[in-house]
Amino acid sequence: MSKVFEVLKRLDDAKVQYFIGRYRPDTIDITATVVGERVEISVFDDDHVEISRFFGNEDVLDEDILDEILKEDE
Repeated sequence: MSKVFEVLKRLDDAKVQYFIGRYRPDTIDITATVVGERVEISVFDDDHVEISRFFGNEDVLDEDILDEILKEDE
């Protein structure tokens, strides 16, 4: 079984929802969200895996926060 399918099976078995994307020619990227954390998993064409974790809270904010987020990115 390929590494991509191994990772997807582990997420499926844990009942974690995820999105699959392809942003670079040598990776398949999987983004999963669990309570308080976003996990980005990159599976490379040579089958090695890199994982980034981003921790945060689950605060619900109003629409005005979008302006602040976009200004920070300028």
